[in-house]
Parts: sequence; structure tokens; C-alpha cells
Amino acid sequence: MMGTLIAWLTGGATTASSQFALAVGKWASIALTISLFMLSLRRSGERAGRMAERIENQEKANETQRQMLKAVSRRPRNRDELVERLRDGKF
Repeated sequence: MMGTLIAWLTGGATTASSQFALAVGKWASIALTISLFMLSLRRSGERAGRMAERIENQEKANETQRQMLKAVSRRPRNRDELVERLRDGKF
């Protein structure tokens, strides 16, 4: 495809300059492909990093919520239980 495009642009001449242009075009397309691949890897790495950070924050929030629920389960149910705990020194 690249060769036909360059041949069309140069008028179909098969001189050394057109062969050089074909070689340059091939190498340019290879370099463009590699650079686009590297950029794609970088973006996917950033995306994975953001996802890992999001999961870590979610785990911290879940742990805090578990601690709060555990504390609520141990609280006195009414004033009488509170007074009993205060008297027994278990509070």
C-alpha cells in the first residue's frame, strides 16, 4: 500500500530516489507503529494504576465500615444496659 502510494506520487519512476523513498516510508511506518504501540501500553498502564488505587481506597472504606458496624453491635441497647456497664466497669 505504501509502495503504491509513493509510486503514484513519484509518477511510477523506479529510480534510486523512489526506492529510497519507499525505504524511508517503510521505516517511517514501522516507527509510527512502534510509537503508537508504546503509547497504548502507557495508557493501559495508567488505567491499571488508577484501578488499583480505586480498589485500595474501596478496601480502606470497607474496613472502616466493618469497624463501625462491629462497634455498633457492642453498644448498650438502652439506658439500663449503659448504667449496668458503667457500674460493672466494663465500659
